[in-house]
Amino acid sequence: MSDWLRIAADGRITLTLHIQPGAKKTEFAGLHGDALKIRLAAPPVDGKANEALIKFVAETLKLPKSAVNLKSGQTSRRKVLEVIGAESSAIAGFAAL
Repeated sequence: MSDWLRIAADGRITLTLHIQPGAKKTEFAGLHGDALKIRLAAPPVDGKANEALIKFVAETLKLPKSAVNLKSGQTSRRKVLEVIGAESSAIAGFAAL
């Protein structure tokens, strides 16, 4: 398993992400050290980048936004998301996008 992807015994999936807000478009950008890098078109003000991140991950996994929770990194580029109800194989494919 990758450093950025962890699966708990109860099925919850934890993602370690490196976020680049203010990009031209929202997309996966490969690995950044031990984290998966995501470029976000949203600016890093008033929580807009965090909202865009949760929406992007939820839509990519075809889950409701309530299934994606920001655990840490509210004001940092390094964020930890918890995802409930997703297949680990679907998430593991993120790095290849």
